[in-house]
Amino acid sequence: MRNRALAGCKFRRQLPIGPYFADFACVEAKLVVELDGSQHADAAAYDATRTAYMEAQGWRVLRFWNNEVMQNLDGVLVAIAAALNQEPSP
Repeated sequence: MRNRALAGCKFRRQLPIGPYFADFACVEAKLVVELDGSQHADAAAYDATRTAYMEAQGWRVLRFWNNEVMQNLDGVLVAIAAALNQEPSP
């Protein structure tokens, strides 16, 4: 995702969105990519609140487990690229 290598889009790390920080965010596509480790298994309600807040601000949110990224990086990148090629909702 560095240097606009993914669909020509720039991602920023730890972008503040209201009271939350997005792991990775593409401002021009209004797309947030969250990477969740095992600690998130116990924080599903908190994550749902964060996602709902970001979506209410017009962001689309994709979530991936860390092990998914480690075991299937190509699949994760394909999913992110597909989301970047979709039109954001108004």
